[in-house]
Formats: sequence, structure tokens, C-alpha cells
Amino acid sequence: MLRDVTATRYIEPLHTGGSVPGVVEADDLGTYVVKFTASAQGRKALVAEIVVGELARHLGLRFPELVLVHFDPAVARDEPHQEVQDLLRASAGLNLGMDLLPGAKDFTPDAIDVDPLEAGKVVWLDALTANVDRTVHSSNLMIWPTFGTRPPKLWLIDHGAALVFHHRWGASAPDKAYDFRHHALGGYGPDMAAADAELAPLVTESVLRDIVGLVPDAWLADEPGFASPDEVREAYVGHLLARARSSAAWLPTGFPTRGELAAADARRAAATQAGRPAWLKRVPDLHGKPAAEQDWTRHVG
Repeated sequence: MLRDVTATRYIEPLHTGGSVPGVVEADDLGTYVVKFTASAQGRKALVAEIVVGELARHLGLRFPELVLVHFDPAVARDEPHQEVQDLLRASAGLNLGMDLLPGAKDFTPDAIDVDPLEAGKVVWLDALTANVDRTVHSSNLMIWPTFGTRPPKLWLIDHGAALVFHHRWGASAPDKAYDFRHHALGGYGPDMAAADAELAPLVTESVLRDIVGLVPDAWLADEPGFASPDEVREAYVGHLLARARSSAAWLPTGFPTRGELAAADARRAAATQAGRPAWLKRVPDLHGKPAAEQDWTRHVG
């Protein structure tokens, strides 16, 4: 079961993410990044966070603890932004929190060594769950710890855009292949065969039932075409189980090397500069560069 906590202090909103999550302190003395039920992405983004995140944990990948956060908008009465206040008032009740990793930094290429098997496992999870939102331009990966004597490790965050099939049930075949050539870890030579051999047997019916059982009924209620939250849970189990069993059909391949990616970025930057007026060519193109190392909370969306 996910732990229940109660928000006691609202610290700040995170405006870089489309869902405008917020950093809160809770009655267990923990600090969490909270995604709210009334955000633009809706409750299905929270369902995806639980299902994919807990599946990642089961597969041995690093993922911060998730908690169910009871939120009273009164704790954020001093928030000055009206749009944020509207979001918080509409999200009274149960929301989803992710443990804040203090001092964590954005993953950037060459920041740490990622062996081909670990890279393959992350890509395999993303392919299984149709998470196309972990790219070279937006990795949704963090490096932590970044201080002390322990070596930094790779951590996964932000899976709200995964499970695209649950937005149109039945429209996506379980063996559908997605384009992962620009995956954030594609340049590390992901060993997809080894990852598939290790992970596919771990995705069992009982494991999937346990994971979808963590999702609150309220976030699965009123789903068109389903009579109850349990029917929705069975649909998740059925689709993901069938997908795991058909991995040979969707296993990603053909990743560009880091050198090829760098060359493509250089060509794109050159084309951008060529199309600028003379006075603007002195302005650097910042959009194609890796994000500077920042506190990870600025990029959870």
C-alpha cells in the first residue's frame, strides 16, 4: 500500500511543468512534489505515475517513493498566483506526492556512466508502458545523490504521459511499436535483448494486479465503458500483460550513437543560425543545449 500523509505546509509551485505541481511538507516530516487531481493532465496522469513508477521499482529501477497526500487548500492560503490558487482549491482531498530528492540534478549526457544493461532496462520499461516522454531533449531522469561520498545514481521521474492506451481504450494494440530512437539513454548502447530476457518474466499477472490495486478507486471511477474501478484495473492488467508477452514485436532498436546525436544537434543549430537576421546571429541558440544542472523539482511536470 502507498502511505497516506497530510500536507502541513505548501512551499512553492513548480511552473516549469504543465501540471504545475507543488512542493509541500507533510505530517511525516517529509517533503514531496505533489501532482494535483485538478491539473490539466487530469487524474489519468496520476494513475500513470503510480502504475509506471511502481512497475519501475518492481523491475529494480530507482524511483522515488510515492505517497497519497491529503491536501487542504487552506495550507496554501498565502499563494499569490490566482491560477495556482484555483488549481489548489479544485484539488482538495487526495492527491499524489513523490519524495523530493534533495540536491538532485538533471541527467545530462556524459554526466555519469550508464551501462548498456541499465540503459536497456529503462528503455524496456518505457517501451512496455508507451512512455515516449523520456527523450534527449527532456529526459525525466535525475542524478542523485550529488554530494557526500556515495556515487551518484540514475533515478526515474515523471511518468504522467505514459500509458497512452488508457486515453482511448482498445485503439492501441498491445504489440504496437513506438519510435524510441531519440530516447534519453539511446546513446549508451542499450542492451535490449538482455533487458528483455531479464525483465519480461517479471511482469506477471499477480504483480500487475498488486500495482494497479494501489490506485485509489476515485481515480478510476466514471471511466466510460467500465462498470466499476475493478473493471478498469483488469483492463490495465490485461493490456500490460499482453504487451509484456509480445515484447519481441515492439523491442526498440536502431539507436543513434552519442556522436550521431551531437552531429544532428550541430546541424540543427547551424540551420537555425542560418535562418536568422544578421543582428540575431549574435544571440546563442539555447534551445538545443542540454539543460543546465538545476534542482530536479524545476523539471517535474
